[in-house]
Amino acid sequence: MTRKPTTTSNSTFTTTPSRLTLLWLLVSLPLVIWDTLYVLLRPHTMPGGALHYPLWAPYELYGRVDYVYGWKAWNERNGFTAAQGMMNALETAMYLVYAWGVLGGGNGKGEGRRGATVLLVGFSAAVMTLSKTVLYWLNEYYSGFDNIGHNSIFDLILLWIIPNGAWLVFPSVMIYTLGSEIIDGLAGPSTTADRPIKVE
Repeated sequence: MTRKPTTTSNSTFTTTPSRLTLLWLLVSLPLVIWDTLYVLLRPHTMPGGALHYPLWAPYELYGRVDYVYGWKAWNERNGFTAAQGMMNALETAMYLVYAWGVLGGGNGKGEGRRGATVLLVGFSAAVMTLSKTVLYWLNEYYSGFDNIGHNSIFDLILLWIIPNGAWLVFPSVMIYTLGSEIIDGLAGPSTTADRPIKVE
């Protein structure tokens, strides 16, 4: 898919999200909001809690796969879970600002100073998401896989690596595409007029 350059002929800055970016936000934002509420409303959302069933019932399984989400972390007062939940809340707010900025005008793009601002917000949110996810994986590695090492290889791949891996892949794509727009915008229209950006 080819995205239009980030500057128009009259030098007004514009940013147009790729379809992949919009699809990822459509899928990921509800999941992250669901996850964040589970984390920040613990222990009420955990098994036996008043809010657990039916909305957060799947976390009974996931809490056994990843102890960061289960009773082990809660009973040990492990602050990492809530800390990453707060980061999730901030990232979600930033993604919503980005989505509003590029879609709120009704023409599917952000223009002028507002467009440039929300592009920077979206890029920053993607960097935060990727950095936090890498930190999450590194936390497991440097703790000797304390929270996930008890799983079988099959369960680990199916229930931990694949779901969490999505938060490495798609934010990386967003960083590349949004970062390219920022660079082209800074470089000026003369460098982008004949060079559309290719987005998978």
